[in-house]
Amino acid sequence: MFDSLSDRLGGVFDRLRGRGALREDDVRAAMREVRVALLEADVALPVVRRFVDAVTEKAVGQDVLRSVTPGQQVVKIVNDELVEMLGGEEAVGLDLEAKPPVVIMMVGLQGSGKTTTTAKIAKLLREKQGKKVLMASLDVNRPAAQEQLAVLGEQASVATLPIIPGQTPTDIASRAMQSAKLQAADVLMLDTAGRLHVDDALMAEMKAVAGISDPHEVLLVVDSLTGQDAVNVAQSFSGEIDLTGVVLTRMDGDARGGAALSMRAVTGKPIKFAGTGEKIDGIEPFHPGRVAGRILGMGDVVSLVEKAAAVVEKEDADRLAERMMKGQFDLNDLRTQLRQMQNMGGLGMLAGMMPGMKKAKAAMQQGGMDDKVLVHMDAIIGSMTAKERANPALLNAKRKRRIAAGSGTQVQEINKLLKMHQEMGRAMKQIRKMGGLKGLASMFGKGGMGEAMKGMGAPSGIGGPSGLPGLGSGGAGQLPPDLQNLLNKK
Repeated sequence: MFDSLSDRLGGVFDRLRGRGALREDDVRAAMREVRVALLEADVALPVVRRFVDAVTEKAVGQDVLRSVTPGQQVVKIVNDELVEMLGGEEAVGLDLEAKPPVVIMMVGLQGSGKTTTTAKIAKLLREKQGKKVLMASLDVNRPAAQEQLAVLGEQASVATLPIIPGQTPTDIASRAMQSAKLQAADVLMLDTAGRLHVDDALMAEMKAVAGISDPHEVLLVVDSLTGQDAVNVAQSFSGEIDLTGVVLTRMDGDARGGAALSMRAVTGKPIKFAGTGEKIDGIEPFHPGRVAGRILGMGDVVSLVEKAAAVVEKEDADRLAERMMKGQFDLNDLRTQLRQMQNMGGLGMLAGMMPGMKKAKAAMQQGGMDDKVLVHMDAIIGSMTAKERANPALLNAKRKRRIAAGSGTQVQEINKLLKMHQEMGRAMKQIRKMGGLKGLASMFGKGGMGEAMKGMGAPSGIGGPSGLPGLGSGGAGQLPPDLQNLLNKK
């Protein structure tokens, strides 16, 4: 959702970094462009003013302008202020330290994704924290709202309060409290009713439910696609009830990002979760530092690793690594890799999280290389026989035509897939010659990414300063200690 803002800011900072020295006028001109970019991204005007003033004050100091890399220093200041605007470096999770059942009350307008978000958070608490959760729908206005939560509860394997027609929201809240205590539930989630707009009836009902249930957490669910209006809704709710946090839904959409950037500054409440898809597991904790990194094109490697850990089974990864080191990497293994990439969000998601891959992502989009490519590759491999997948050398022209007809693709696409497989096999042979992953890790430590890539036959310059930031030669190219230790174990 931050693509447009990221592109604008990237252009501003590229010009700053391209200068050997900076004057105060250069910084102020750049900040004017940053101001316009934030306003175009639908960030609230008071928030933009505070942000630009804070960055300008720090960036025009003599320590910055006379430093060796003034452009980089300005980018760091912008990054730090962006993190601060989003709520600080660390993610703020749910406070569940109270006598059970801990009540979490979900509030927001109708259509913001409140019911789905309730089930998503309940599933997250059950799976990640081992909590016993009970959900109850208090929405008696919207048709089938209570049935919707019951269906979502089955999908998430979370218990829901049985539906009794004709009860008021306060009656349901009282019954939910009693039921949660009888079932020894750790957490009770109350999905309150919404309205098409903020009105007195909605606020009165919300306060009445809060008075009965005494919620420990009150989460406001807002749709990030509504832009500046989401901020206005947040102000209205925070003025009526003591919110403890915000959940932004549809963060994977094409909104301009203003709601996310303004929400913390306007409400003073942390963004605790971000909805990232329609599926029941499409939600993740909101990490301000990681979001700032994505906006400024620095990537989000930590989230990428977490996605990989959630998708890839350790045993499968170990088995695949062992096969690759023995030169046994066949098309079945390649298919497994392609499916894992799809499960992690596809090529666009992966490229957006990799440092320095912003331009590569744009090039992929211009070249028509989207996630359909992964589907086509999977279809090609699926149209092969078991023997062909295990031994690609069997694929002659006749077999390729048969596979193309079976997968709805062209022979040229099959040749591209086979070439990619050959390149990966060749790279693995080079790594084996270096002493396996342990030898490769030592090369990273000595000479950085560039030297390791040259050893695999890559042209000079790849992986240096013009490649991935922070992975050039020398000390900056050393791997993080945790990753270094992991590779050494191999």
